[in-house]
Amino acid sequence: MTTTLEAPRATDVLICGAGAAGLTLAIDLARRGVDFILIDKANGPFQGSRGKGIQPRSVEVFEDLGVLDGLMALGAGPYPPLRTYAQDGTFADTALTEDVTPTPAEPWARPLMAPQFLTERALRDRLALLGHAPRFGTALAGFEQDGQGVTATLASGQTIRAKWMVGADGGRSFVRQALGVKFPGETKPGRGLVADVRLTGLSREVWHHFAAPDGQRVSFCPLAGTDLFQLQGHAPEIEDFSIAALNALIRERSNRDDIVVTEVTWASTFGINARLAQRYRMGRVLLAGDAAHVHPPTGGQGLNTSLQDSYNLGWKLAAALAGAPEGLIDTYEAERQPIAAGVLGLSVRLLGEKEIKRGREARQLDLGYEDSSLSLDLGLAAKIAPGDRAPDAPCRDRDGRPVRVFELLRGPHWTLLGAGPDIAPRPGLVVANLVDADGWFADAYGLPPGGFVLVRPDGYVATVGRAGDAAAVEAYLAKVGL
Repeated sequence: MTTTLEAPRATDVLICGAGAAGLTLAIDLARRGVDFILIDKANGPFQGSRGKGIQPRSVEVFEDLGVLDGLMALGAGPYPPLRTYAQDGTFADTALTEDVTPTPAEPWARPLMAPQFLTERALRDRLALLGHAPRFGTALAGFEQDGQGVTATLASGQTIRAKWMVGADGGRSFVRQALGVKFPGETKPGRGLVADVRLTGLSREVWHHFAAPDGQRVSFCPLAGTDLFQLQGHAPEIEDFSIAALNALIRERSNRDDIVVTEVTWASTFGINARLAQRYRMGRVLLAGDAAHVHPPTGGQGLNTSLQDSYNLGWKLAAALAGAPEGLIDTYEAERQPIAAGVLGLSVRLLGEKEIKRGREARQLDLGYEDSSLSLDLGLAAKIAPGDRAPDAPCRDRDGRPVRVFELLRGPHWTLLGAGPDIAPRPGLVVANLVDADGWFADAYGLPPGGFVLVRPDGYVATVGRAGDAAAVEAYLAKVGL
């Protein structure tokens, strides 16, 4: 659906770019009651499968945001094994992820597959339930900022006055370039080809991979929730995406003539880039997603890192708009830029490895903010520490009903778990009552008697303490607007 702005108006946040990062930020702001406008210069939603891996940490984020059920209903599912064919037609199957089992602390152990167009559809569907929609066909032409906000001019000539603006407009970000933010990194030799196709001649229970004698590759991944395959390989010198050209490429690289493409729904070539913006914030303008970092496709990290940028930024923008110290916004770059740098390093390393199986580091469950100024160390030893991801655990409420820690954390609030100091609940802070009937909470958190854990709205541990720490916790809460 293409819509345009009927009239200029003031808003709290202008989001430029309605991909995964922009949509995630819009959902988080919407559930917090923050006024925003979400624009995208494209005439409609992205139609390709490009970023198809949803890592376990992102699955947890989607569960919190109310996106997961819709994504599963659209057909998201597990990755199939990789079938690698030799020149003589024999093959070997390899699992793409380690053999891991969900645990009470990590209920989502393996990545999900969903083509990017389905992931973004699930995000738009969730946003629609919250009463909002992207405004496609609406391009940003320029902007100016001052100490109170940003005045953005659209290609139509209309203007928007926003207190904050977020550039989530992709690797070639207009916003980043207009800010003059440098985007250092490297571009690897060669180009890749990716296309969404319908074909005959291959089964859908495995990801098929072929390599010609000259090393040119082609693979076919059955896309969950669709009848399509994602075709991948080295890009040919001439970018011809016709059915005839793709079938010729397939015959040459697979040495088979029974694999026949019958329809091409989307196709593109891409450079293999690893780049990281030097700044994520300049004044009242911030960068998120591919506008801040671009990744090689190895390991399925880019889209996940992008949407988690927004998950980090959303609550901070809402807090600042509600009167929290503006310095809170600076923690966004301080926390997310090192994460992106580490993920870029992982993606580049995996690009050069022959091992196809992905280990724990790709699942993003161990990423955190230990060195953040928002991680308050009160000197208490536990199994979790400030900056860690808060694990899940089955518990019971005071009435004996089963409840998960993730259910207690779900929503836009801060959460105090455990006995804790004498801190009263207030708008934005839930003091959760739980009974650790089966010991799963103790196993995951390892709090001492009388201990508590304060969890941020994005599911990371803010601090761990016990009775006597009330004054320190109250001072901390004041810094974040509570």
